Amino acid sequence: MRHLKRTAKLGRTFEHRNAMLANLVCSLIKHKRVTTTLAKAKAARPVAEKMVTLGKSATLQSRRLVAARLHTHGPTVQLTKEARQNWRKNDDILRILFEEIAPAFKERNGGYTRIVKMEQRQGDAAQKAILEWVDYTPPAPAEETPDAGAEAKTAEPAKEAPAKA
Repeated sequence: MRHLKRTAKLGRTFEHRNAMLANLVCSLIKHKRVTTTLAKAKAARPVAEKMVTLGKSATLQSRRLVAARLHTHGPTVQLTKEARQNWRKNDDILRILFEEIAPAFKERNGGYTRIVKMEQRQGDAAQKAILEWVDYTPPAPAEETPDAGAEAKTAEPAKEAPAKA
């Protein structure tokens, strides 16, 4: 009997299923919305909710637990300083979860994601769905001071005017 066994198998082995759900949750964290099948969305939802709950505590231990569950680590090659900063800003799943998503849900006690059903897929008639964050508004980007922008604009034409020989 399958009493108290809630895990949806999804036709995969344990390792494959965990890796697929981790990748799906990483994509959800990075892109804020994922289109997948309904069964996968229902299986990934509890994983995403637990990651946000861990993200709300913002401790070193919770970062380690999230990194272990989502199999996240840094880039595998040596990057330049600009490339590393760009990776951290756009692709670092832990930073996005702990600094953007979890603070947005600080006052909410669960129910961080929603599943929106879509039409069936053409090839195999699988029910598609969108998995997305509920009431997530990205933090406003820090605006430049008007003085700094004016100085940069006036400095550029001086650089671009080389003397012709």
